[in-house]
Amino acid sequence: MSIVYLNGEYLPMAEARISPMDRGFLFGDGIYEVIPSYGGKLVGFGPHMDRMQDGLDALEIRLQLNQDEWRQIANTLIERNGGGNLGIYFHVSRGADVIRNHAYPSAIEATRYAFAFEIPPAPMADKAAATCYKVATSEDLRWKRCNIKSTALLGNVMHYQQGYAQGNSETILYNAKAELTEAAACNVYVVKNGVVATPDLDHQKLPGITRLILLDILRKDGSIPVEERVVTLQELRDADEVWLSSSSKELAPVVEVDGVTVGNGRPGDVWLAAQTLFSQHRYDY
Repeated sequence: MSIVYLNGEYLPMAEARISPMDRGFLFGDGIYEVIPSYGGKLVGFGPHMDRMQDGLDALEIRLQLNQDEWRQIANTLIERNGGGNLGIYFHVSRGADVIRNHAYPSAIEATRYAFAFEIPPAPMADKAAATCYKVATSEDLRWKRCNIKSTALLGNVMHYQQGYAQGNSETILYNAKAELTEAAACNVYVVKNGVVATPDLDHQKLPGITRLILLDILRKDGSIPVEERVVTLQELRDADEVWLSSSSKELAPVVEVDGVTVGNGRPGDVWLAAQTLFSQHRYDY
């Protein structure tokens, strides 16, 4: 992918430049979103943009771009980068000042950046074709505002690397009370006796868009019971099925936690039913 958007212009990625004094570079002072698109069709665009605006409001970053303008940027990037299956990355930092100072400057313009990148085809509801994950667990050592999708992701990166270095695909996190929060880059679900449970939202968890869409689909369909509540580390270890979700993975079955097989070590029947419903309705949001 070669054509990007930067502050109102479309240009080759190799020509895109920001100031070394940009606060996104110096402080991680910014917000981002990643939106999947398949064959030019965006998944969850409205909820993604609502979450981005919530993050900008939390950081007090003022930006004069509405959802229609962001959608036009996304569609233009899809077109200029050849279409197909693409992720669209949006990034807004507070902008560049002439000095490095922790306090928010009052008279700088936000930096707006976006690019497209290739992603695999949309996940299918197929046990044989599903990408399965092995995960580690770790106490959550990140900051206490994980509900904000900030570009300052070092805590998440370190937790992800911790699992990756052990040969795992993700790291599921828990707090000091041994309650699940989320994974380094995903939301988490456990299934027991046919009931899906996921940690309820608070400052410890990112309100995932795939999570939002999935829960809405399951509740409207009514065939799979779902709960938002405290989920413990012990429940993770005792679960019949464990899933991850993210915009790129949709619903991903976990087959091993800390070296112990989950269920029969293959994607479960509840996962299959949930991914089938998600596949049917992914473009409704």
